[in-house]
Amino acid sequence: MPGIVIIGAQWGDEGKGKVTDLFAERADAIVRFQGGNNAGHTIVRDGEIWKLHLMPSGILHPGKLCVIGNGVVIDPKILTDELDDLRRRNVDTSGLRISANAHLIMPYHMLLDHAGEIKLGKLQIGTTRRGIGPCYADKAARLGIRVQDLLDEKILKKKIVAAMEPKRLSLREFARDPSLDLQAMTEEYLTYGHRIKQYIADTSRLVLERLDEGELVVFEGAQGTLLDIDHGTYPFVTSSNPIAGSATIGAGVGPKDIDEVWGITKAYSTRVGSGPFPTEIEGAFGDELRERGAEFGTTTGRARRVGWLDLVALKYAARINSLTALAITKLDVLSGFKTLQVCTRYRGPEDVEFDHFPYHQTALHHSTGAYEELPGWEEDISRCRTEDELPKNARDYLQYVSDFVKVPVALIGVGPARDEVIWTQAGAGMYGSALA
Repeated sequence: MPGIVIIGAQWGDEGKGKVTDLFAERADAIVRFQGGNNAGHTIVRDGEIWKLHLMPSGILHPGKLCVIGNGVVIDPKILTDELDDLRRRNVDTSGLRISANAHLIMPYHMLLDHAGEIKLGKLQIGTTRRGIGPCYADKAARLGIRVQDLLDEKILKKKIVAAMEPKRLSLREFARDPSLDLQAMTEEYLTYGHRIKQYIADTSRLVLERLDEGELVVFEGAQGTLLDIDHGTYPFVTSSNPIAGSATIGAGVGPKDIDEVWGITKAYSTRVGSGPFPTEIEGAFGDELRERGAEFGTTTGRARRVGWLDLVALKYAARINSLTALAITKLDVLSGFKTLQVCTRYRGPEDVEFDHFPYHQTALHHSTGAYEELPGWEEDISRCRTEDELPKNARDYLQYVSDFVKVPVALIGVGPARDEVIWTQAGAGMYGSALA
């Protein structure tokens, strides 16, 4: 079982970092394959909180190969700041490798992102305004600046000039912004290049060597399936493909190198930013669920929207990603509720009900959840470490989800710390004691 992909099965923020961290303990290599610093993973280890934005979650385990793949877009200031912070906290970063083909977020990308959102007004997508979208746009337009360009001053300056030329009109309002001075920008990015030169590599070759040797490689995604630019709630999506198929492209491996795909989902639903959210809970109960789940973004601090678990969307994610296992996080947040709702179908205009994720955005925007009610539980489950220790109603809730989605539950999160998990019989059966 050399290749396993860990992806978000909702709108992101599902707890992928914690699950990846658990796998990283036994893995030989951990690869981040898409997204940028618009995402973040929070990991709690030994009472310490770690907030990672670009670093693969395995960086906290010494001796691991930790790869930032070619599919990632990198803000070099964020990257170097993160490296500095890790070193201050005595984390060994020698295992980090950065793809020479990864694209760089430039100062003009951030300015354009911010200005673009403001111009949209009420139609704002809700981006983090960190330049991710404009960077991916330049990549597609073949105007991108790549990590390898930091190692050649002449090429770097030429590429910056070429990239800024078609943006001249859009950047007119920022003409006096010092970050857009060509010489200053070139010198700043050359300095970043010197700082990260030791980490730059042909990461595709490094990962394939590990796979060829039968070692365990974990491919780590950012965001979630429903934010996928092709298969998510477009246009309220991210600028990359956070689904399992993207792992091969963003890491430079082949489809046959992927053996398992784990989808991470909360026991309820959340999303950040604008866009349709059929099971959203507003008002006092929504506020309570948000507070209990500490639903505030790792990267932005923004309050997340919250809702009941959307099984229609989760089943869609299982299909899109060919999920082989589910990891259900934050089950403990639901403790204390007498009854729970799960969305099993959507109710559209004129009360028409359907049980599939709609392909047309108009249908989705006008859909609300139709629910089945399940009994809740009062017990504190944070100290449970086996399925048998869970209250019956909690076990029944998990079984209902698994039966509906037709994917086994392999891991259950019952608290924020890395040891506050339950490996199910299905999980232990698939992966044995090496991972459990």
